Amino acid sequence: MAFEHQWLAPWASFSDHSAGRLAPEEECTVRTVYQRDRDRIVHCKAFRRLKHKTQVFINPEDDHFRTRLTHTLEVSQIARTISRALRLNEDLTEAVSLGHDLGHAPFGHAGERALNRLTGDFSHNRQSLRVVDVIEHDGRGLNLTAEVREGILHHSGEEPPQTLEGQVVRFCDRIAYLNHDIDDAVRSGYLEYCQLPDSTLKLLGNRHSQRIHTMVVDMVRESRGQPLVRMSGPVARAMDELREFMFEHVYLHPRKVAEEQNLTRIIDAFYAYFLSHLEELPIEYRREPRSQAVVDYIAGMTDTFALTQARQLFPDLMTSVSRS
Repeated sequence: MAFEHQWLAPWASFSDHSAGRLAPEEECTVRTVYQRDRDRIVHCKAFRRLKHKTQVFINPEDDHFRTRLTHTLEVSQIARTISRALRLNEDLTEAVSLGHDLGHAPFGHAGERALNRLTGDFSHNRQSLRVVDVIEHDGRGLNLTAEVREGILHHSGEEPPQTLEGQVVRFCDRIAYLNHDIDDAVRSGYLEYCQLPDSTLKLLGNRHSQRIHTMVVDMVRESRGQPLVRMSGPVARAMDELREFMFEHVYLHPRKVAEEQNLTRIIDAFYAYFLSHLEELPIEYRREPRSQAVVDYIAGMTDTFALTQARQLFPDLMTSVSRS
């Protein structure tokens, strides 16, 4: 911790200034509180399940498509690079990065939208916080620090994180997914590189690595030596233009929308079934209210597990889905 005070910027988050944990614990003699949070996340079950959760393309056969796990690692790598350059707390940045998507439902944002439609109050960032606070360790949670929990909760949505490290993760989540989703969309045949907007390519670069490099360098240049995290106007606008392009050509592509509509039928069927068969949930999920228990169980499913379960429970539905 002495190293942090020697090296980090005055506006960084110092581990010995943490607001603490939900339940006080004896401190580790080797690791800072944020290092311990990172380790707890890496070793939890929800983190391991990310390898079989969709990023954009559902349960792809090609081994090179991104999953929630590879996305999470890319966010962590980019965020650590920026945090180090800005002399922020890399350990806090890494912990937030690794935990930010733990609550994602199966089938990506399609699953998230389905659960929100069914309950009126579901988002992956709130569910990620619920995973680390309530669900992991058989209901005991991971007992993370306030700064990591707050960064996980606000990595998306209207309210930004309070720490600069959390704000770095918020930026890097978008940097990572925009660039790797382009790669995966080309690999899947949804678009070709030549279709990308010329205006963004001229500023950001033609290749995956060039675009990420441009965004990272821009953030470091715009933020260095100041208690803030930001991008320059031109790069931020180019990023927004690229995001709009991806929504038009990939995320809202008719073929993809049709596939997601079929998959939401599976989520609907799970929700109705388990509300009436709570006894079939693993014992650690059997809690009140019943609707929350069912949501926790469904949100924790991987794509592969969800599809396997659906074939067993709803064979007729799965036959209909496969024909669509």
